[in-house]
Amino acid sequence: MITNDRIDALVQPFQRFGVNLGLERIERLLANLGNPQQQVPFIHVAGTNGKGSVCAYLSSILTEAGYRVGRYTSPHLVDWTERICLNEKPIDPTILVELLKDIQKAIAPDAESPTQFEVITAAAWFYFARSKVDIAVMEVGLGGRLDATNVSDRPLVSIITSISKEHWQRLGPTVADIAREKVGILKPNRPAVIGPLPPEAKAVVAAKIEELNCPAIWVKPAKPLSTSPQTRWAKYQEIEYPLPLLGDVQLINSALAIATVQLLQQQGWNISLEAIQQGMAKTRWLGRLQGTTWQNHPLLVDGAHNPAAAAVLRQYVDTLNKPVTWVMGMLSTKDHEDIFKALLGPGDRLHLVPVPDHNSAEPAALADLAQNICPQLTQCQTHQDLFIALHKVWDEPTDTEPLVILCGSLYLIGYFFKYHQVR
Repeated sequence: MITNDRIDALVQPFQRFGVNLGLERIERLLANLGNPQQQVPFIHVAGTNGKGSVCAYLSSILTEAGYRVGRYTSPHLVDWTERICLNEKPIDPTILVELLKDIQKAIAPDAESPTQFEVITAAAWFYFARSKVDIAVMEVGLGGRLDATNVSDRPLVSIITSISKEHWQRLGPTVADIAREKVGILKPNRPAVIGPLPPEAKAVVAAKIEELNCPAIWVKPAKPLSTSPQTRWAKYQEIEYPLPLLGDVQLINSALAIATVQLLQQQGWNISLEAIQQGMAKTRWLGRLQGTTWQNHPLLVDGAHNPAAAAVLRQYVDTLNKPVTWVMGMLSTKDHEDIFKALLGPGDRLHLVPVPDHNSAEPAALADLAQNICPQLTQCQTHQDLFIALHKVWDEPTDTEPLVILCGSLYLIGYFFKYHQVR
């Protein structure tokens, strides 16, 4: 039986090359594989936040419409196979191992080695071409212009979901700089779907759209409709649909997906209203405003790994009107101060933990920062492990069961999902 450890063994050697933006290596590798990206009709999705949800909506809708649909997203929470899906099902690990071996053979020994992300991206293109997908939904990994997914000039639709300050060390110090990287996915005369943007980013995107003559849709959020006992409903233009993912941010994410579907319909794709509604209803996206349980206690999990995502989470939490207990870990590279400013409020409890097996921020340093930013915290503690923290949270006596939220890092959430069933 092929395990995630076997896949790890194949991709781990490429990790030492780190994050190294550029297209030369991936283009050379794909050329050695027969340029599979040229055989795959695709939708390209960039943005600071919302990319994964939009990809999930689109993949689910197109699958319901009867198409053979590839989906490529990153990072994974537990297993590498999550990144490469066919009709909502992760790639078989045996097939992924075979693909990775083929890719290793295609790497020129005398050329600069591809990065780990480039290798797994090449595997996705190779798999989708070999599987003869009708369409693939491809999520940008970092930025856009120099991202390994940006290797084809004929996207069916390019989507920019949102732009805010993240990865500024690599993409540039301002929102306008980051926007200049993300507009790199736009292609001449190809349709673009754009979410609400801050003014400085919108100016950059609008200028690029005009330069490239992209037919563009600037999407506004869907309107919320009445909530049934099972799920919410929303309406974008004249289309009404269920909205299973939590948070008001899904009003814009779902609208971006519906606007993209409408463009595909105009291009001749057969996507019925029933497929849209059933696809939306079946959409799942792990680790983003997701309700789960731990030892029979309710737990909300969300990445919230940048300030904009943290603000979205806080907005949702405030609608629940419950005392809040945060269990958090963050990578050292994240904007800790602005994330805390967006999340923390007077009376909140905060438990800080390391992010295992990654470049984690020190919980003690985070605790000092959090208490400076929000001195009105009821509690601020550090723990050496996530599960120790979770035990502590529910061991403490409270008048009402707290709203416990695990957040700060998708890697931390992946660690939770990997181990919590056996603890």
